Amino acid sequence: MPAIEVGRVCYKVRGHEAGRKCVIVDIVDENHVIVTGPKSLTGVRRRKVNISHIVPLDKTVQISKGASDEEVMKALEAANLLEFMRERVRLESALA
Repeated sequence: MPAIEVGRVCYKVRGHEAGRKCVIVDIVDENHVIVTGPKSLTGVRRRKVNISHIVPLDKTVQISKGASDEEVMKALEAANLLEFMRERVRLESALA
């Protein structure tokens, strides 16, 4: 399993935003991280989430800790991940 780290691309498995991809921008403690979509791209707003509610993917972007949504968007564009981020994850197949 990929590590929980700043810049790691994940998708949410719980809540209103389940199935949407996001990027970890900060690590709060061993159980919580701050993620953002950014909202304009994926619909995930910047928020604190429990790490059990996200699944890390094998992709990362180069951002600094606490990066703004604009910085995250530029990093995703530089890594050619904009279309990948817009795609939703089908949770039935992802959790099977």
